Amino acid sequence: MKIALVANPRSGGKSREGSIQMIRDRLRKNGIRSEIYMTRYHGHAVKIVQRLVSLNPDAIVAAGGDGTNYQVVNGLLKNDGNGKLPPVGLIPLGRGNSFARDLSIFSIQDGIDAIIGQHLKTVDVCRFSQNQKTGYFVNLLGMGFVTDVARTALKCRWAGDAGYVIGVIYRTLGLRFHEIVIDIDGHTLSGRNCFVEVCNSRFTGGEMMMAPEAKIDDGWFDVVVAAPLSRISLIATLPKIFKGTHGTHSAVRFIRGQSAKISTRPTKQLLPDGEIYGRTPVEIRLIPRLMRFFHLPGHP
Repeated sequence: MKIALVANPRSGGKSREGSIQMIRDRLRKNGIRSEIYMTRYHGHAVKIVQRLVSLNPDAIVAAGGDGTNYQVVNGLLKNDGNGKLPPVGLIPLGRGNSFARDLSIFSIQDGIDAIIGQHLKTVDVCRFSQNQKTGYFVNLLGMGFVTDVARTALKCRWAGDAGYVIGVIYRTLGLRFHEIVIDIDGHTLSGRNCFVEVCNSRFTGGEMMMAPEAKIDDGWFDVVVAAPLSRISLIATLPKIFKGTHGTHSAVRFIRGQSAKISTRPTKQLLPDGEIYGRTPVEIRLIPRLMRFFHLPGHP
């Protein structure tokens, strides 16, 4: 077996070159040859993967965080070829690694073991489009408060993991709501809104269980809609996301669907799989069982 290892050497804000070489060595000891392709700038993984498809690797492995996985997925699905997609492996090196959790991958060794065992899970993918822009996500797409927090956290990378906390505090102090109209499978709801997350998998930001009932292979996405909350109520509700109990708040709704159209006033930036890309209005459609990912069956 020969794989293409697409790796972010600065994933999680740290130097990862030593870890990447270690990954390659462990794979080699188990009879798996790998060619390493280091990313040099944001979006580079998309271009790398688009070139790799013509080489027909046995698998493509994303060594990095959710952003690296997002770029690998989009590099594969935006490719002009019509051949069978190679399976994708995930080796978590980033801060969040949210999607990997739904594959029972929680560590570097888990990611390596999943590839060695060659256990594959066929998963759903969501396609989103705005005007002429099209993208794909496997984890989730957010807008509103959650995206505003991510934008602030990106500016606070110097603070490491505390950057997200800074983002939450800053955006809560300046809390703003927006008007939204959502059509989910032909059913429309509208009103003032705090945030929306369209979830294909359960987790966001690492351990936050945004959509506790979501499954990556059930043919549905779970939409989490949060109506306006007071600052105190918002701060009190956010910690509940770690246990997936935030749905007990009357402002939070869960809606399951396969297609959605979302518009806001004013327009809001989108956050697909942790990457800031595009703005509302947006259309989303679930494509069932489109890709294969390595996973660890029976792993807690």
